[in-house]
Amino acid sequence: MATEVKVPALGESVSEATVAKWYKKVGDAVAADEPIVELETDKVTVEVNAPVAGAIAELVVGEGDEVEVGALIAMINEGAEGSAAAAPAEEKAEAAPAKEEKAAPAAAPAPAAAPAAATAANTDHPLPPAVRKLVEDNNLNPAAIPATGKDGRLTKGDVMNYLAGGAPAPRATAPVASAPAAPKPERELRDGEERVKMSKLRQTIARRLKEAQNTAAMLTTYNEVDMTNLLACRNQYKDGFEKKHGVKLGFMSFFIKACTTALKEWPAVNAEIDGNSFIYKNYCDIGVAVGTPQGLVVPVIRSAEEKTFADLESTIVDFGKRARDGKLGMDEMTGGSFTISNGGVFGSLLSSPILNAPQSGILGMHKTQMRPVAIDGKVEIRPMMYLALSYDHRIIDGREAVSFLVRVKECIENPERILLDI
Repeated sequence: MATEVKVPALGESVSEATVAKWYKKVGDAVAADEPIVELETDKVTVEVNAPVAGAIAELVVGEGDEVEVGALIAMINEGAEGSAAAAPAEEKAEAAPAKEEKAAPAAAPAPAAAPAAATAANTDHPLPPAVRKLVEDNNLNPAAIPATGKDGRLTKGDVMNYLAGGAPAPRATAPVASAPAAPKPERELRDGEERVKMSKLRQTIARRLKEAQNTAAMLTTYNEVDMTNLLACRNQYKDGFEKKHGVKLGFMSFFIKACTTALKEWPAVNAEIDGNSFIYKNYCDIGVAVGTPQGLVVPVIRSAEEKTFADLESTIVDFGKRARDGKLGMDEMTGGSFTISNGGVFGSLLSSPILNAPQSGILGMHKTQMRPVAIDGKVEIRPMMYLALSYDHRIIDGREAVSFLVRVKECIENPERILLDI
C-alpha cells in the first residue's frame, strides 16, 4: 500500500519551505520515523520522517523546489523492500518514452523537433504550489514553458524567465501591472567568483533587518561597564557552581538577570507597537542571539525573570548546541520581548545592534578589554566593556533608554544588587 508523505506544520506564520536535501532516493528502504528529507524554512531547517517502514516509491518534488504546508512530497510503499519500490518508478520511466514516441508524428515530421521536446515541461509531475499559483495568476500553459528542473519539472525561475522574455499576453483581461516584475538580470561572473543562492533563513534575516530599519525610529545609546566585580564573583564561585549544577557559570546569565531587573523598572523597553497601540508585557521572554553556519537565530528563554542562574546557563548551552545542529523548534524562536546580542565573543569592541522586530529594544554586549580609567582621582587599569542599547524611539523616550542602560550597568558592576533586588 502506498503511503503519502506530506509537508508537516512548520510553525507560526510559516507557510512554505524549500527542499534542501533528500536523504533517500527512489527504491531506497526506510524505517518508520527515519529522516528522509530536509526542508529549509525562513527560520530553521526541519527534517521530515517516514511515517511508515517500506521503500521510497516516488519523490514528487526535487531539491530546490518550494513546497507549502500539506503538500505531497513523496510516496512510500509500506512494507516493501528496497528493490520492490524501484519497480513502479521503472515502469513509469519506461512509459514516458512510449508516450513520446506516440506523440512524435503529430508534433512535426522534421527531426529538428526533438530538441524542442526535450526542453518542454513534463506535465506528468504536479506543479509545486508556488509555481502553480504563478501559472494560474498569469493564465499560462505550463506545457509551453521551457523547464530546467529535475526530470523536466517547472521551477519558479522558469516561469519568471518566461514572463520576462516576451511571453504571450494572458488570455484573461487582467491588467499588465498585475504581472510580477521581471527579475533583475544576474551579472556575469569574473574568474575566481562563484554564485551561491541565498538560503531561506538568510533571505529572512536580510528582509527583517531591513524592515526594522525602515519601520522603527531606531536610536542607540551607549555606556561602559566595569567588569571587575563580576569577574571576581565568577572566579570565586565558578568551580562550586559547576560541581553543583553540572554547567559552567558564564557572563550571559548575569546580563539576562540584569536586563530582567531593568525591564521591570522600565516596562516600555519590554513593550511593542501594534498599530496605534502599545502592548506592555508582564513577563520577560529574552531572546539570545546565536550565530550558526546557516545564519543568525534568536531562541527565546521564556519567563527569564523567574529562572535561576543554573536554569539560564543550562538553557543557553542547550540552545547553542541545537542551534548549530539546526534542531531548534519553531516555537522556541518566536514571541520574545527583548533581545541580547553578544558580539564580544567574536572580538567586537563596539557596535550598534539592529532591532529584532516587533521588539522595541536590544542590548549589545562587547569584548571585555583592559583600559585605563579614572577611579577616585587615580588612573587604574580595569576590565571594561562597552554596552549598546538600540531602541525604538516611537515608544521609548531617551530618558527611559538611558535609565534602563544605567540600571543594567549598576547590576553588572555590583552583582549583589541582582540577588538583593536593590
